[in-house]
Amino acid sequence: MSLTVASWLGAATERAHESVESPVGVASAADESYCTPELRTILKRVLTSCGIIREGGGRGCKPMDAQSVAAMSGPDFNALFTPMVDRAGIIQFDVSSAELDVDAINLIDNIFADRRGASYFLIVARASPEGSVEFNRELSEKRATALYNHLKASYRDPDFDQVAGMLWLGKEFAQLEKEFCDWKRSRSGEPCDSKTLNRSAFVAWIDCRL
Repeated sequence: MSLTVASWLGAATERAHESVESPVGVASAADESYCTPELRTILKRVLTSCGIIREGGGRGCKPMDAQSVAAMSGPDFNALFTPMVDRAGIIQFDVSSAELDVDAINLIDNIFADRRGASYFLIVARASPEGSVEFNRELSEKRATALYNHLKASYRDPDFDQVAGMLWLGKEFAQLEKEFCDWKRSRSGEPCDSKTLNRSAFVAWIDCRL
């Protein structure tokens, strides 16, 4: 399975630290409708288990770890994000590549600019079925890292690490189905099938109180 520019960040960071010691909270009036107990639980786990750690440089959750964090089936994991269709995008890549093209960068920047006060940023990168399991694990990690590095370099927010979480799923867990072809995609003008769809990284801003 892979969250940044001033005052709103301070509050977000404080909530993230508080959530480590407290149970998942009840959604406040500011929560979006998609903030189900299941999503808040997973988000809390991602931030605490798969988040970016300032002292350690950076890390995320690889496929087997991501399955443990999600504690649910791949389709159920993906279903948690379907209500976020207007807050997210799918960044697509060439075969065996983790390079961001111009359309990918434009969509990432548009999603970042349209955060509307959200508190956490989540990156979930995947790979299509071609190639070995190990190769696709490494490839999806590179894709998640490429998005993370672009955002951190572009916006230079010192607190970005505190509100960003990323998971890389390879080809092993939570592959996207064709209904996700209707989402905002960086290659929306090209044909979409399960292979092209999973050469990707899902990115979303999330407004959930933990």
